[in-house]
Amino acid sequence: MTPEHELPTAIDMSLWQGRTDPEPDSERWHQRIRPLEAGAVPGTVLIGFASDAGVARNQGRPGATAGPKAIRRALAPLAWHRRGPAHDAGDVTCEGDALEDAQAELADRLAPLLDAGHLPIVLGGGHEVAYASWSGLARHLERGAEPPRVGIINFDAHFDLRDPAQVRSSGTPFAQIAERCQARGWPFRYACLGVSRAANTRALFQRAEALDVLVREDREFDPLRLDAIRRDVGRFVAACDHLYLTIDLDVLPAAEAPGVSAPAPRGVSLALLEPLLEVIRDSGKLRLADLAELNPRFDVDARTAKVAARLVHLLTLNG
Repeated sequence: MTPEHELPTAIDMSLWQGRTDPEPDSERWHQRIRPLEAGAVPGTVLIGFASDAGVARNQGRPGATAGPKAIRRALAPLAWHRRGPAHDAGDVTCEGDALEDAQAELADRLAPLLDAGHLPIVLGGGHEVAYASWSGLARHLERGAEPPRVGIINFDAHFDLRDPAQVRSSGTPFAQIAERCQARGWPFRYACLGVSRAANTRALFQRAEALDVLVREDREFDPLRLDAIRRDVGRFVAACDHLYLTIDLDVLPAAEAPGVSAPAPRGVSLALLEPLLEVIRDSGKLRLADLAELNPRFDVDARTAKVAARLVHLLTLNG
């Protein structure tokens, strides 16, 4: 495990730029966020996962490696409403196809952040980030006497439960996590919300059923049924001690998030997503979150990056 004091020697803060207002109490993210230092006061820590190796293996559109920088640019000018500090821990960069090495490095970086009481938010990068994020959380929790009840909540158009025996990719992280949970004797608690039936095979639905996954399809999300889904999420949260939240931006409609590997023709709108994220945020159980699949190469007017930044803002609002 990487010791807490082994931090990147140079964290690029040049992306944190924006307007400065003369009125009092008018600060923005770029004015408050600081590079992470050893012994920093616990707060929100942003760390990038600059990788699209898993997307390439999954035959998707490459470009997500530039996602972390794009999210920082979009977050920088947003208004600051936090009480606690926010830190930038730099990026983990996947070189070429060295996905497993990058995943291991991110897990090594996350575990001591969690040990120190921070809330890490990982900026992706392809959804292969999920296996690395969970691995870091698992290292943090593994010293407990009892198997931890970790709930994984994934807002995604895809299950990402493909068989990892052939190739590990952005389409396999939750199958990999299920295998690791079984090996550790830990329960596998997984909720996948916003799934597109058109984008997932019958085999994947069958695998989700076999793993007792909480599934809510994109077509179930409308204002009249939102309260029922919110209750489902609340019951799922109540049965867990720790939460890992992962948001694949392709869960949003293509009109709201065009800059992803696989734009959604239907998706779940931001207006329906945010109330559910507030339930998770306010539960007191959220330990780690990540955002995946932002691909600036296909974004329109930084629309997807701005959505991702708003989600980071929402998740950290009460910190």
